Amino acid sequence: MGVTLSEAAARHVSGFIAKRGKGIGIRLGVKTSGCSGMAYKLEFADSAEPDDIVFDSHGLKVLIDPKSLPYLDGTELDYTREGLNEGFKFNNPNVKDQCGCGESFHV
Repeated sequence: MGVTLSEAAARHVSGFIAKRGKGIGIRLGVKTSGCSGMAYKLEFADSAEPDDIVFDSHGLKVLIDPKSLPYLDGTELDYTREGLNEGFKFNNPNVKDQCGCGESFHV
């Protein structure tokens, strides 16, 4: 299935990379954290690590570490604006439950 970016997320990432002057895409992962068990990790990537799994989406690379892929497979990363708030939103079909604040999830 893979991991993809929405058009809005790709525009946001591309703009940020252009401002930084370097980068190939975005690195996504999960870590043990929060009240529901897992939390997302997100950072801009300048290069791929040897064990990264790489997906291409809208001309950008989406890099995932092998341990995170089972939790993220099928996820679309979106960038949304809701009122005064804006940010990345993970549309993850693997999530069974998440905490009330939306910061952590359980699969």
